[in-house]
Amino acid sequence: MRILITGATGVVGSEVVDRLLTAPNPPLLARTARRATDDTLVSWNIGHEPAPAELTGHWDAIIHTAASTRWTMARDEATDANIRTLRAVLALAGPDTHFVHVSTAYVGGTRNPEDLRGAEFEGYRNGYEWSKAQCESIVTAEHQGPLTVVRPPLIMGRRADGAITRFSGPYTLFPALVSGLAAVVVGDPDGYAEISPVDEVAEVIAAAALGTPPPTPRTEIVTAGRASMRLSTLVDITCETINEFRAANGAEPIAVPPMVSTDSWNRFFLPLARQWLSPVQQHAVNLLAMFQSYTSMTEPFEPTHPVRDPAEVMATSVRHWARSKPRQALATPSPWTLVAAR
Repeated sequence: MRILITGATGVVGSEVVDRLLTAPNPPLLARTARRATDDTLVSWNIGHEPAPAELTGHWDAIIHTAASTRWTMARDEATDANIRTLRAVLALAGPDTHFVHVSTAYVGGTRNPEDLRGAEFEGYRNGYEWSKAQCESIVTAEHQGPLTVVRPPLIMGRRADGAITRFSGPYTLFPALVSGLAAVVVGDPDGYAEISPVDEVAEVIAAAALGTPPPTPRTEIVTAGRASMRLSTLVDITCETINEFRAANGAEPIAVPPMVSTDSWNRFFLPLARQWLSPVQQHAVNLLAMFQSYTSMTEPFEPTHPVRDPAEVMATSVRHWARSKPRQALATPSPWTLVAAR
């Protein structure tokens, strides 16, 4: 069996590679990365240069994990980073190649054209989500062979030890909570906050690639559904776990930040912030604004692969982050102060 995986050094891609290499009958595997760090990788700046010769020939399966997950991308950046790359990878797929496309759970659910940058992104929260939705439409319409789309939510570390290749996405909230820059959490305390451990996402992807290709396009959703945490629980677990680490290292505990509804945030706090906060605090405000619609979900996703006990996953992930980033985890909080109007 011959399998190509893009983004092989990324958060999801690296986990998928581990599972493919340890499968009972490991496939002949080609791994791409933008910059090859050893001879097991093929360098390919996807969409910006032709596919290397090593990537030609028939592929039984292509696993496309390469993507930019930045929430701050403009529409043209998201198109270049994710849509253009998908089309380049699709060009390598034959009519019987099983294409396994990694998307995001947030392409589903309710969209609000007035939400954040909804006008620019057709109701999606940001350029990443919008581009992933476009990619799903493209791969469904243009790939003539078997197709599996895998949709994870916010991705955390492995269930057993919290390990993850890179601290990104939701991990940016942790140092903001410790430093005091996240003075409030925006969202509905009872809103669903969906997370999934990276190893369980990788297991679904690897199983799809190694298994029997589906006769019709298949979508796999790796979420906890109605068993997912509520926002208040997620924040409490995060702060409690950080404070366990701080207590063990002689540091004072951090406070659990108050919660502010999305409506109050947008109507009252943001105008005040723009006028009175420092540039550093403004940056924290912008960061928090990107989380608000992820932390205010009134309905959870319906999983095809349910994630059990996401609270355990969250605590384990926070512990791993704290052990890996002790200076950040043990930092002394700095309360917000108002500065002169500009």
